[in-house]
Amino acid sequence: MAAFFTPDFGETGKIVYAYVSYIFLTLMYTAINVPYCAMANAMTNDSKERTSLQSYRFALSTAGGLVVAMVALPLVDVIGQGDVQKGYMGAMAVMGLGAIALFFFSFANTTERCVPEIEEKQSVWDDLKLLMKNNQWRVLFIVNVVLLTGIVLKGASTMYYVNTVMGRADLATAFMVTGMLANIVGAIFSAPLLGKYDKPKVYRALIVASGFLSAVLFLVDPQNVFMVFALVIILGVVQMSTTPILWSMMSDVVDYEKTRSNRSLSGMVFSTNLFAIKLGIAIGGAAVGWILAWSGYVGGAETQTAEAVTAINLLYTVIPSVFFASIAVFMMFYKLDNEHLEKIKALLVLDAKENEQRKPVAHNAELG
Repeated sequence: MAAFFTPDFGETGKIVYAYVSYIFLTLMYTAINVPYCAMANAMTNDSKERTSLQSYRFALSTAGGLVVAMVALPLVDVIGQGDVQKGYMGAMAVMGLGAIALFFFSFANTTERCVPEIEEKQSVWDDLKLLMKNNQWRVLFIVNVVLLTGIVLKGASTMYYVNTVMGRADLATAFMVTGMLANIVGAIFSAPLLGKYDKPKVYRALIVASGFLSAVLFLVDPQNVFMVFALVIILGVVQMSTTPILWSMMSDVVDYEKTRSNRSLSGMVFSTNLFAIKLGIAIGGAAVGWILAWSGYVGGAETQTAEAVTAINLLYTVIPSVFFASIAVFMMFYKLDNEHLEKIKALLVLDAKENEQRKPVAHNAELG
């Protein structure tokens, strides 16, 4: 709510307030999101169950985004009654209170069933240096940077594509909603359809398919609305089906690190990968601005040059496809397939049994 409040501080004061309030908002979101992302490891040791958890998570988070997209502006109108500033602040207050209620509901109804044994305390820097030696973590870190760069290039250019390349501003809402619905379908069916297969192989195949479908869209006549929507739906389903798999692989890296160094670094694994995601978002967002400026795009102009139209088309189709396809190359170095995961699971079970057997000895030693 504070981020959408506009104080009477003058132009410079308003800019400073906007920066401070938005940075604070993102910091608080990150503080919640890191443990939330890492919860899967505390809820189950089963890799397939984690994929299922992530599948539900992304299906419902996309549904939440769809609700916000449908409800936000009507709320602004109802609460503001013509006063846009009041309307946005009121709408954010309603959503903020709803978020607080949902956060507490999630906390109250989540049980950590796989609590690791107490480990020797170590500095964050030492844990980070330890993690950087983990080659499987390094692969996923790079994958997240490349993936989010491609996703943001595509996402940030979506409205430019609809308005300028297709010339159909009237389809903007339908375009966005269709894409989100396709994402929900992809996330829901990811675990039940793909959960029994090797995650690295499935992920490589699907991410190459995403790149291919995105590139094919460049060859489709933008005026052929049916074909454009059909490809957007198929791409949305395929691409979102990879997301639960990727996040489940992050959980597998946590287990791998436990067998490698005997450290439970779930928070560190997810926080560093969230950093990789933010880095990819920053690179992708900046690249969109650079490419649009280089192509001669003029914001607000009724017509754009042929170069600008082509650049937008490439931004939405071919350029992201290159990023998606390149991920398959990096994934060739990711080795935690089902066979390796079974071995890791067996080692963790054995380690847990040994720790249980040592507990009475340690307790008796303390009494002695």
